[in-house]
Amino acid sequence: MNGPKMGHYLIEHILAPQGSQDIQATHGIINFMDEMPGGFLIYRMGGTEEIIYANKALLRIFQCASLEEFRELTGNSFQGMVHPEDLETVEQSIMEQIANSQYDLDYVEYRIIPKNGEVRWVEDYGHYLHLEHVGDVFYVFISDATEKRNLSFAERTRLMEEKIQKEEKLKSLMEEFDKERRLINQEHLRRLEVIEGLSVNYESILYADLDADKILPYRLSDRTEKQFEKKFQMRRFHWYTNDYVSTWVHPEDQALVTKVSSPEYIRKRLAKSKTYYTNYRVIHRGELQYLQLRIVNVGSGDHISQIVMGYRKVDEEVRLEMEQKQIFADALNTANLAINAKNTFLSHMSHDMRTPLNAIFGYTALAKKYISDHGAVENYLGKIEIASKQLLELIEKVLELSWAESTDTRISESECNLSDIVQDVHENLLSQAMEKNISFTLDSIQMTHCDIFGDQNKLRQLLSNLASNAITYTEEDGQVDISVKELEKFPNNFAVYQFVVKDTGIGISKEFLTHIFDPFEREKNTTFSGIHGTGLGLTIAKNLVDMMGGDIQVDSTPGKGSTFTVTLRFRIQTHPLSSANHTEDAFSSLLNKRILLVDDNIANLEIETEILQGMGFIVETAINGSIAVEKMGLSSPGDYDLILMDIQMPVMDGWDATKNIRSLKDPAQSRIPIIALSADAFDSDRQMSIECGMDAHLTKPIDVPLLLETIAKTLHARKYSEMDGSRQK
Repeated sequence: MNGPKMGHYLIEHILAPQGSQDIQATHGIINFMDEMPGGFLIYRMGGTEEIIYANKALLRIFQCASLEEFRELTGNSFQGMVHPEDLETVEQSIMEQIANSQYDLDYVEYRIIPKNGEVRWVEDYGHYLHLEHVGDVFYVFISDATEKRNLSFAERTRLMEEKIQKEEKLKSLMEEFDKERRLINQEHLRRLEVIEGLSVNYESILYADLDADKILPYRLSDRTEKQFEKKFQMRRFHWYTNDYVSTWVHPEDQALVTKVSSPEYIRKRLAKSKTYYTNYRVIHRGELQYLQLRIVNVGSGDHISQIVMGYRKVDEEVRLEMEQKQIFADALNTANLAINAKNTFLSHMSHDMRTPLNAIFGYTALAKKYISDHGAVENYLGKIEIASKQLLELIEKVLELSWAESTDTRISESECNLSDIVQDVHENLLSQAMEKNISFTLDSIQMTHCDIFGDQNKLRQLLSNLASNAITYTEEDGQVDISVKELEKFPNNFAVYQFVVKDTGIGISKEFLTHIFDPFEREKNTTFSGIHGTGLGLTIAKNLVDMMGGDIQVDSTPGKGSTFTVTLRFRIQTHPLSSANHTEDAFSSLLNKRILLVDDNIANLEIETEILQGMGFIVETAINGSIAVEKMGLSSPGDYDLILMDIQMPVMDGWDATKNIRSLKDPAQSRIPIIALSADAFDSDRQMSIECGMDAHLTKPIDVPLLLETIAKTLHARKYSEMDGSRQK
C-alpha cells in the first residue's frame, strides 16, 4: 500500500487506533484540518522521511493543486520540501529536538521553493512522536513567514517576542497535556495534539454532535473552560451555548450569538457552505473585545450533525475595518461641507454681484433714453459710478479673502512707522465718511515707540477693513473713531500695541456675534436698513490678525454701536526712521515726465493715456512686453523717465519684459523705474513683480491719487539712490 491511500490509512491509525467505531469522527477531524488556515504535515522519521499527510493549506503554500502534485514536487520527502541551502540547519534542529523531551515543540525558519520557483520563507513547529502502530513520525505545523521577514526591525522584534510567548504557551500546554495524559486514554491525547497544532490562531476548539446534543472541548480559553467542570469532559450542547452566551457575550449581541449557534440555524447555514463565521463582542475583565465564532461541518453525508467550533480574537481586524469606515465617513462629510460652502459662496456672490450690475445696466439704459437731458444723464452716470465702485469693492474683497485663506501666509516685515500707517488709513477713508456726514476722527496715538518692523501692507489692510466696515454700518451723523496705544514693552525690543476702531453704528446682536467673522454673513438689521456691504470685510480682518499672530475682540450693543479691539506684537526699530517726506515736493517735478505705457488691451491704453496726459505726463505706448524691450534698447537717455507695465500680455509678459530691461548693458536703460499696473491683485503677484526687478505694483482700475503718489515716490527714491551711488564712486 502506498500513495494517498497509504496516507489516509496512517492518519486513521494515528487518530483512531482502536477500531472502526471512531472512523467517522476521524474523518471529521481530517476535514477540520483541511479547513484550518495553517499548513499541517506528518512524515516518517529517518530514511527517506516519507510524507504521510499534508493538508490543503500546505498545498496552497507550495502552490500545488493536489496531494499527488505536491508529492511529485517534493519527491514525497520532507527533505525535498526544504531549500538545499537550509537543509543542514533544519536537520540539525530536528536532531536537537529528538535529544530533548519528546513533548517539546522545535521551531525553525527555512526557505522553500514552491511550484512557481519564487523562494519563500516558512515557520516550522515540529514534534516527534512514537506511535505503536506506525512507528516514529513527526507532525509539523507550517506557516508562510515571507511577509513577516520583510517587516521593519522593530516590527520583527515585536513579532519575535510574540512568537516566543506563543512558543512558551505551546510548551506550557504540552506540559499540561503530559500531566493530563495519565487521566485520559491514548486516543483522545493524540487527537488533542493534532488539534492543538492546527488551532494556533484559535483560542478555543470544540467538537459537537448536534444529534446527540453533546460537545467536547479540545482546546479551551479563559472563557470557554469555565463552561466545563473538568477540562476535557463532555457537556450537553444546548447547556454549554446558553451558559456561554449569558456569561460572556455582550448583552446587545446575545440574541445574535444564540441564533447562530442554535442547531436549526447551524444546519441551515452549513447546508449551503462548508463553514461560516459570526463576529460578536464579549466583556472580559472589564474590557470590550471582539471575537469570531467559526463553525465547520466535519460530518459526511447530507445530514449535518458533527461540527467543529473555533473561537478567535478579531480585535485588530474589526478595528481596522472601523477605522476605514470612519475615514470614509470623515472624507464624505468633508466633501459635503466643501460642496455646501461652495454653493453658499456662489449663491452670495451671484446675489451681491447682480445687485450693482442691475443698477449699472438700468441706469445705462435710462441714460441712453434721456441722452439729451444733460442733468438726468449726469445723475445716472453718478449712480453708475457708485454701483461700479460697489462691484469693484466686492471683487476686491473676494480676492483678498482668497489670498488670506491661501496657503501662502508669509509675513513680509519691513521698517515702518505705526503713526504714519494709522494716519494714512484715516486720510484714505475720510472722503467715504464725509459722503455720509459721519465724523471720522483719529482719536489718539499713544506710543513711545512708533518705528517698528512689521508687515505694513497687511496692517494697513487690516485697519482699513475695520474702519471701512465701521463707516459702512454707521448711519448719517454718526461717529467713528480710530486709535492706537502702546501697552507694554518686552525684552529683546518687542512691544505690544492695541488698535481700537469704535463706531456709533447699528450694532451687532449677541446671537450674531458668533458668526461675525464668517464670510458673506450679514445681520438682518443690515438688510432691513438697506445698508450695502459685502459681508467679507471682517472675515478678511480676522484672517489678517491670525496671520500676524494677534488677537481681535468685539464688543457691541444693538442700536448703540460696536468696538473692535486688535492686539498685535511688533519688534521695535532701534534706529528711528527719517520723518522727512519729500513726496509732496516731488509732485511739482512730474510735469512733462515721459512715460512708456505698456498694455495689450487697446481700451485700457486709451483710458490710461487720457488719465496720464491729463496729469501732465508725456505718454508713449507699446502693446506687449517685447515691443517695450525693443523700444528701451533703442532709446537714448531722457527718452523715458518711467515705465508703467501690464503683467498679462501676449508675446512677452510684463515680468519677462522687466527682466530683459534690467539685463540691458546701458545703466541708463537698465535702471529705469518700472511700476506694474495690472489686474493681478494677489500678494504673490506683488511679490513676483518685486522679485523680477519692478519698483512697485499697482492694481487696476487706476486709483489716480495713489498712482500719482507712487510715481512721485518711485522717481524720488531712484534719484536719491543714484546720488548715493555717485558719492560712493
